[in-house]
Amino acid sequence: MTLIQQPDMSHELARRLVDEVHAEAARQGVRLAAAVVDRGGNLVAAGRMDGAQLGALTLGLDKAFTAASFGHPTSAWIASSAPGGGDWGLAGTLGGRAVVFPGGIPLYAAGQLVGGLGVSGAASPVDEACAEKAAGNCALETRP
Repeated sequence: MTLIQQPDMSHELARRLVDEVHAEAARQGVRLAAAVVDRGGNLVAAGRMDGAQLGALTLGLDKAFTAASFGHPTSAWIASSAPGGGDWGLAGTLGGRAVVFPGGIPLYAAGQLVGGLGVSGAASPVDEACAEKAAGNCALETRP
């Protein structure tokens, strides 16, 4: 019998990612929520800053789940998931959890998917920028 062994998200790294998002949000003067999932889309760590939108954490979790599920940033489907696009209807997949706007990024280590990071609470390009910054500060890539 052969088993597949792959790296996965640790709680320590997930907590650091959430902290990095919150630090970047504070620098930018916004209040955000961040969620980190493992490569299977399971929640590892999450946090919502004081004053962040009440729905931000749930949306951040779904952004992380989407990014880990497909291995691409959630922003990859902005155009293609619009009415008439090749991915029209994508937002209804993954049990209705798929997110098709910025803020969710896949996380890679040494070219292997280890999880996803989802950020929500500000304009979605700001969410994505804070996620990218946190990933970089933790020496993770967002593409294989």
